[in-house]
Amino acid sequence: MNPLAILSEDDPQAGTYQAPASFSIKSWAEEDRPREKLLARGRAALTDAELLAILLGSGTARLSAVDVAKLILAATGHDLNELARLSVKELMRHKGIGEAKAITIVAALELGRRRRETAAAARATITCSTDIYQLVRPHLQDLPHEEFWVILLNRANVVMRKQSISSGGVAGTVADPKLIFKLALEQLASSVILVHNHPSGNRQPSAADIALTRKLREAGQFLDLPVLDHLIYTDQGYYSFADEGIL
Repeated sequence: MNPLAILSEDDPQAGTYQAPASFSIKSWAEEDRPREKLLARGRAALTDAELLAILLGSGTARLSAVDVAKLILAATGHDLNELARLSVKELMRHKGIGEAKAITIVAALELGRRRRETAAAARATITCSTDIYQLVRPHLQDLPHEEFWVILLNRANVVMRKQSISSGGVAGTVADPKLIFKLALEQLASSVILVHNHPSGNRQPSAADIALTRKLREAGQFLDLPVLDHLIYTDQGYYSFADEGIL
């Protein structure tokens, strides 16, 4: 049976679809049930849908938890990053997902994000643009709006602090040079790295991005706080002003 056909089960035009009597996961062979399968074979043996089904706990009268999970994943193109972008309200639009289940999914994905953040924090020395990308990824991944961040380094290029300076809309945010360099001077930083994200996925800098970078670079030169790089973050990759030789 085409699993997408199940979506029309409540449609009066859908025909005389009848769910099989053994639709519940409890009726499956024990080795095929997600929880039992995890205990017997380990977490790596489970599919994304089976792991998500464990979070859901139950399905609907006609859909098992695995089927509900499959439909959610299908709607996000089987992309866990897309799933992580969904809000509680967006998840609740799916059949079989109430507020409690939606909150469980969001919380689980946030734990995964924080785990990546902890791993990134262990790599505290910046040697290249990739290090910057990995450092800020846990903070900027999946964001639907723009944020501007500053990373402060000591003379050995060890990260002293990373902080969000501003948060804006989908199209842009404001970065105040006074706030950036005030923070850097207070922390006795030796250099600064700038980062902001493009939720659209477009890695190329806008005219405003270029103008702001030049302004901040000139301010940094005056204060003896060099701007080492300005990174434009997207979930699919990044643009480095330093790598492109235009900083």
